[in-house]
Amino acid sequence: MSAAGINLSETPRKALAPLTYLMLAALCLFAFIPGISTLPPTDRDESRFVQATKQMVETGDYVDIRFQDVPRYKKPAGIYWLQSAAVLVSGQGSEAPIWVYRLISVLAATFSVLALTVIGSRMFGPSAGLIAGLGLMGILMLGFEARIAKTDATLLATALLAQGSLAAIYLGHKAGRPQGRANWLFWFAQGLALLIKGPVIPFLSLLTIAALVIFDRDRGWLRKLRPFTGLLLTLLVAAPWLVLITIKTGSEFWQESVGKDLLSKVGSGQESHGFPPGYYFLTYSVFMWPFALVALEGGLKALRRFREDPRLLFCLAWYLPYWIAIEAIPTKLPHYALPAYPAMILLMAWTLTDASAATVELARWQQWLRKVCAFGMFGISIGLAAIAFGITPYFLGYVSWWGLLAALLVLIAARYGIGAPDDMDPVKRIAFAAAAAAAAFGVLTTKVLPPLKPVWLSPEIAQRFEKLKPCPTSRLISAGYGEPSLVFLAGTQTLLTDGAGAAAALTADPACGIAVVGAAESQHFLAAVPGGADALKEIGSIEGMNYSKGEPRALTFYTLAR
Repeated sequence: MSAAGINLSETPRKALAPLTYLMLAALCLFAFIPGISTLPPTDRDESRFVQATKQMVETGDYVDIRFQDVPRYKKPAGIYWLQSAAVLVSGQGSEAPIWVYRLISVLAATFSVLALTVIGSRMFGPSAGLIAGLGLMGILMLGFEARIAKTDATLLATALLAQGSLAAIYLGHKAGRPQGRANWLFWFAQGLALLIKGPVIPFLSLLTIAALVIFDRDRGWLRKLRPFTGLLLTLLVAAPWLVLITIKTGSEFWQESVGKDLLSKVGSGQESHGFPPGYYFLTYSVFMWPFALVALEGGLKALRRFREDPRLLFCLAWYLPYWIAIEAIPTKLPHYALPAYPAMILLMAWTLTDASAATVELARWQQWLRKVCAFGMFGISIGLAAIAFGITPYFLGYVSWWGLLAALLVLIAARYGIGAPDDMDPVKRIAFAAAAAAAAFGVLTTKVLPPLKPVWLSPEIAQRFEKLKPCPTSRLISAGYGEPSLVFLAGTQTLLTDGAGAAAALTADPACGIAVVGAAESQHFLAAVPGGADALKEIGSIEGMNYSKGEPRALTFYTLAR
């Protein structure tokens, strides 16, 4: 491929002012911090991550990863180390609240926004960079992942570090510009990514490189990657922990992480998350809301122009092969697509700021696809607004004015994200939409969702346990309710069991034992207690919904009668 259609050496290179980045970072904190202290621990992934980190701090063992006594070797230790560092810095130790663990995701999401701003500025100019950063800040997927203490916001940060370095090498070669230490940064990012979530980002980068090699005959840039010394750097970053965990567990870590987790996701739908191809195509508009439509338009136009513009080729090589790959893998979760979304946001920035993009005519099938996306975005926006307004009346029976405000913010974000007056400056348009979306997420996670006590059963159980426990040293015995968030909130020694197990544990500790039993296990529990119901004292009950399963739950607290 030649760059005959565009002279990359003449593309805008003016950097944004440092003050702009400071303001953008402050805006990210406004976007991502609200809700991290008010939203209870979510089930199930987040609570498993934070509980494993909590146990690292409790035991001082930062190599072995466990949820209670069960090894948790599906993911490497990187995210647990980062969360442990936040906990230790907080000075609260294992008693640190959930928001301390979530700070890592907030900071990673902020870094990701700033990184995409830099990448967009270098590829398409300062205005495009600002649009790209604001666009990433405002999408629904990152608005959620930035508030949750698990791997995906941090993984996105490593993806942008790796892909931004790869873009600098490839496009710098096309423009005849030296790229300094971009190759070392690329391989360093791969090592970090391996420590966070294994081979996901190396796989993304490999697919990007393969697509560039296929569609661009100029392959001289590959030498600038310095793969042999680069791979050594990657190993230097990732290998020490891999060696330590292998020494500690033998082959168990590799069997669990590669044999059971990775290969089972590739071979079959894991943990009831199997869906046929097309899942990410259908959910794109939801998780890229409110910018799915304009980003899609940028992607469709790029398909018509990529042979004459290496920048567009790079963005498509970033997105399309990875999208096809995750569509082909049976196990599907929404966050799997997150590392590829920045490529579409860059194409959104290009189509909004490059005058030549306005001259690109879409093919008939592209026009129909755009119309389908526009219809979907309209429906999704109405649906999100309806949920924001209606969730409180549904669960609590009264109208929340905060819910109404969130719904109005959703509609404002949709108005500017889907379309705006033609004469409106595109940076202002995206900023309005992103700020409204961020404000809507903030209102939802601080004022609308936290008061829904029937939904948040684990906090209710843990609070009731603290009030009802017979002894300061009592541990909670739970039968019929086994969500990981309960272990994080009620203590590592919490026993998750069935009715018979709860009866045995309660009778083994007659003075201090306390059990909470779900209706489904109640009969088994009563039958297993010596003396039956007459030997028990019912001291409280809770009703609500287990949202992770979508089931109503009724739970009763018991101690032994004295």
